[in-house]
Amino acid sequence: MEKLTELSHLLVTVFLSSFASLMVIPAITDVTMVAVCPGKDECSLAIYLSGFQQAIIGLGTVVMMPLIGNLSDQYGRKALLTLPMTLSIIPLVILAYSRTTNFFYAYYVLRTLTAMICEGSINCLALAYVADNVLERQRTSAFGILSGIATAAFVCGTLAARFLSTALTFQVAALVSMLAAVYMRIFLKESLPNGENLTQPILKSGQDDHCQDGDLSRQAPVLKKIPSIQDIIGLLKSRVTFSQAAVVAFFNSLAEGGMQASIMYYLKARFHFSKNHNADLMLLLGIAGMASQLVFMPLLAPHVAEEKLLAIGLLGGIADALLYSVAWSNWVPYATTIFAVFIVCVPPCLRSIASKQVGPTEQGKAQGCISGIISFANIISPLIFSPLTALFLSEDAPFHFPGFSILCIGFATMIAFFQSVLMRGAPPISSHKISSNSLVA
Repeated sequence: MEKLTELSHLLVTVFLSSFASLMVIPAITDVTMVAVCPGKDECSLAIYLSGFQQAIIGLGTVVMMPLIGNLSDQYGRKALLTLPMTLSIIPLVILAYSRTTNFFYAYYVLRTLTAMICEGSINCLALAYVADNVLERQRTSAFGILSGIATAAFVCGTLAARFLSTALTFQVAALVSMLAAVYMRIFLKESLPNGENLTQPILKSGQDDHCQDGDLSRQAPVLKKIPSIQDIIGLLKSRVTFSQAAVVAFFNSLAEGGMQASIMYYLKARFHFSKNHNADLMLLLGIAGMASQLVFMPLLAPHVAEEKLLAIGLLGGIADALLYSVAWSNWVPYATTIFAVFIVCVPPCLRSIASKQVGPTEQGKAQGCISGIISFANIISPLIFSPLTALFLSEDAPFHFPGFSILCIGFATMIAFFQSVLMRGAPPISSHKISSNSLVA
């Protein structure tokens, strides 16, 4: 694949914002435990708080992702990126200042509210930006590289968290998050898939006095551009392959959400994992994922069908969950990181399959629809797996199997795998022309 020079500023933006948001993950479990249940290794309240937050965030993003994606089709990707990148700074600043109980709960509330808009928005808009500028046949590789950049940020952020104190971790994250927003506003070029019909920027009030009558007739009210649930259902019904990808996205995200809500608390209760253990594990996961996305996927994608790569990635997820559920020693979680090489193939393949089923002016809508479905799964997932994890880690478990909730996560991934096997490659909805500033000739 040719050099992605046209996307360099987008990749830097994604790297910086991902670095800021991901570097705090190894520390947040310990911060939560100290604020809520000081001196304990097992705390059901912390698990429930985390699960409740994840569900509420998912509820908000179900509404916001299709809306943001659809509005970006009308007003441009950069304009819509400004909102989530600015809001994401606020919670980091709070914990950068203090991590006492009162400040933790302030962070918890504001993080929940801002993440309803921010969670997944940057990724959704970045994917649409790439789809605007890369030909269909090369999108799987391009999406893989974009995911690889995010994974590289994950590795660098985790490495930084491994050697920084908890206070410095949040302070650095807040500063980098500010830098990402400033960099994006200064250097990133706007991407307007429907630019020839754009007559009024989103941040501009009123109408241009010099607009022609023909221009005014093309200006639709904002409310008419907000996608309804009927629009999303219509999109799913009209494209079989897109609807199949949506089913896979739902069950895979159900499993991922379960892991996110449960795994750190599971490892802390079983093997007394601390912030540094979490950072080491995440570092290994990130290195494996980065190698896959930046090296193997660009080599394999032109020769292996997306549907096959998707199925292979889901098989890796099933094996990962099964081994976690029966982990008998603290080295087993580290050994399972080998499956990350396959698991990270799933999101780029899903996004590429979805992008090829819509036209050039609907990329934001399609990516927003998939993101909304993922968010819906993130609502349900913690409601199922957080109580299940807390139950089987407690003394009141109906039978002794601490990893039972992780095993159930594997079953969700298995359903996604069976659906992916039924998926067949479909021709793109249209062989549309990419704009003159496209990356590839």
